[in-house]
Amino acid sequence: MRRAWRTGGGRRMPEAQWKPHVTVAALCERDGKFLLVREKADGGIVYNQPAGHLEAGESLVDAVIRETLEETRYVFTPTAMQKIYRYLPEQTSQRSYMRFLFRGELGQSDDGQLDEDILSVEWMSYDEVLACRKQHRSPLVLQSIEDYRAGPGYPLSLISPEFS
Repeated sequence: MRRAWRTGGGRRMPEAQWKPHVTVAALCERDGKFLLVREKADGGIVYNQPAGHLEAGESLVDAVIRETLEETRYVFTPTAMQKIYRYLPEQTSQRSYMRFLFRGELGQSDDGQLDEDILSVEWMSYDEVLACRKQHRSPLVLQSIEDYRAGPGYPLSLISPEFS
């Protein structure tokens, strides 16, 4: 693919710089069931892991803890970095996502308000997740569970605390 170039300050620079959306997601399994949220998104109702965007000045770990609390009202403790994904929802679009998937455990639940787009918090067996795959927000919902089932992930020390 050819790039358009422009000059700036004596340097050749790409015309447009690719900037992915950075997201985090939490994967929790308890008694053979996986934590999902049922939410309004893209004009429909879909299932997803608790997930959301990294905010300015926030670490990846802090982001996944915050997003899980906002979407489920559970306190999430990450135990491993499961996988990093690059997702292109449409091959022709410039929109893309870098998704950092954490596995972990849930602690206390509080009675606060869920994010406005969250309809319910659900625990689903693997078979139930498979049965509703046409309602998944993206293919990453099932892929994340498959990757979780395939191995233990990586230590959180993989992420540098000074530069996260």
